[in-house]
Amino acid sequence: MDRLAIVVPCYNEEEMLPITTKALLAVLSHLAKKGKVASDSYILYVDDGSKDKTWELISGFHGENDQVRGLKLAGNVGHQFALTAGMLQAMDDCDMMISIDADLQDDTDVCEDMIDKFHEGCDIVYGVRSDRKKDSLFKRATAQAFYKLMAALGVKTVYNHADYRLMSKRALEEFSRYEEINLYIRGIVPMLGYQTDYVYYERKERLAGESKYPLKKMLALAWNGITSFSIKPIDFVTGLGIFIVFLSILAAIYSLVSYGTGHVVKGWTSLILSIWFLGGLQLFAIGLVGQYIGKIYLEVKHRPRYQVETYLKD
Repeated sequence: MDRLAIVVPCYNEEEMLPITTKALLAVLSHLAKKGKVASDSYILYVDDGSKDKTWELISGFHGENDQVRGLKLAGNVGHQFALTAGMLQAMDDCDMMISIDADLQDDTDVCEDMIDKFHEGCDIVYGVRSDRKKDSLFKRATAQAFYKLMAALGVKTVYNHADYRLMSKRALEEFSRYEEINLYIRGIVPMLGYQTDYVYYERKERLAGESKYPLKKMLALAWNGITSFSIKPIDFVTGLGIFIVFLSILAAIYSLVSYGTGHVVKGWTSLILSIWFLGGLQLFAIGLVGQYIGKIYLEVKHRPRYQVETYLKD
């Protein structure tokens, strides 16, 4: 039987962990009874520097059940790095891995469908939301705008997919070759090129605790995804600069013609506004290029992305 590892990144999830552990152990038991996964399949919680009792609970669950493992990171490194740590840790002793958030808003019932598709030959199976009816109008609109923008920039993403997915061992091994610091897993996985498929589900409400992904973090993730996979924003600024230079030439010609006819264009307001506009555009362009240079600066250091403090396995 193939061994399954369910990787769950956690940050201050003491309210959800008892619910999550009970639900995921039930999933493992159900799958093992049906002969779809090995009986020694397990849950791997990754504690991303939580400040509450998250690690204490993980340690307790591990002591009660050897199907629960824990990976404690030395400090808070962020969701993408925490998830990566769990994926790479599970890679060595599993045949397939499912990543899911601790809030269980992703429907665990489709785990079986993912595994069925794995047995059919798929190396990657994406969990995709069937709709966004439960999201606010603002969140729904911004999410749709983000996916459309990523597509326009040439970045391969899966629409309405977050980080709920199954990956085979060889897909994980291929993923481990991507060692960048500016990590955007949702953009990397579609680049792996293995056979993929999709399962669809309705996203649930969080049962306990608060969301650990506020608007600020969502925007930061989106910006990281754009700048890590596309240089089209720089191309856009370059094109805009050329367009403004062209407009300035037309304005100069118009001024010369007006001066020759005795109709001198007067008004300092238009002059000042144009100076401000061009100055703002230059600062924006410099800042945008600086963002890319900053990413290069972080990448060339080759610093470790995270440090493991404790691993509870046996």
